[in-house]
Amino acid sequence: MVGYRLVHRHEHNPILTPDNVPFPVATVHNGAVTRYNDRYVMLFRAHLRNGRSVIGMAESGDGFRFTVRPDPWLTPAADGVFAEYEAFGVEDPRICRIDGIYYITYSAYSTHGVRIALARTEDFQQVERIALITQADHRNIVLFPQRFNGRYARLDRPHTGINPWSIWISYSSDLIRWGESRRLMAPMPYHWDELKIGPGATPFATGRGWLHIFHGVFQTMNGAVYRLGAALHAPDDPAKIVAVADEWIIEPESPWERSGYVPNVVFCCGAVPEADGTVKIYWGGADTVMCAGTAYINELVDVCLQRPRPALPGSVG
Repeated sequence: MVGYRLVHRHEHNPILTPDNVPFPVATVHNGAVTRYNDRYVMLFRAHLRNGRSVIGMAESGDGFRFTVRPDPWLTPAADGVFAEYEAFGVEDPRICRIDGIYYITYSAYSTHGVRIALARTEDFQQVERIALITQADHRNIVLFPQRFNGRYARLDRPHTGINPWSIWISYSSDLIRWGESRRLMAPMPYHWDELKIGPGATPFATGRGWLHIFHGVFQTMNGAVYRLGAALHAPDDPAKIVAVADEWIIEPESPWERSGYVPNVVFCCGAVPEADGTVKIYWGGADTVMCAGTAYINELVDVCLQRPRPALPGSVG
């Protein structure tokens, strides 16, 4: 494809494949990325060859060339309350730095469905599980990296068929007990995200608000297509959406995004803003490999503000 692009794919995509992982895996995808000291740290999901998922870790000096640690970073708990709810695997992490602590939210799968678990680390060597912070079924959670009026905020995606799968917001005073939840964004009929939307990367601050890269899904006659979109939240109130971009910012295009474990998927769990006004965006390609690209932050904000669509299509009031 040719023409104007908001996100420029890295020339050496995919940046991680199962061949780069020193323990046996079938996939490496849906990686969260953050800066730690002078390096980039990626926590990625990988299917073992029994079909269940673990979370691996990779490190990089430039944000593109990653080296994977020799063993999984987080595996399903063997005992305690977490063991029951992680029995089928741990998946799709996000990383959020708050007050010097790196908090990791991830999906815990079991016969009960999927719940979101919260863990923490200060050095990416030791990790401490804190709590299961949702009931079943919640598929995605991302935390905001600061408090608002003393409270933490997060974006949720409850897994429900009552309404189209939407993005909600919830609040907490301790990161464990959450409430005051309400729907914030919904899919738009006959639109690139009409089937469902969900939180993607940890939101990051810009001069014009919090930028959040989310995923949206459209059902075709040949299956679902996962794309990425952008939304802008007010600087002092994450529940106030300033604008949602009408168009997607990236869609499956490369062979490794169109073909794989789950075809036609770009799925983002990480974005790292840089001092030069760009952002590195990371996504899983076809639930099989990790890819990366860069975009200008101002261009992503502009596409939200200049070509918006309703955050809650069809809502009254």
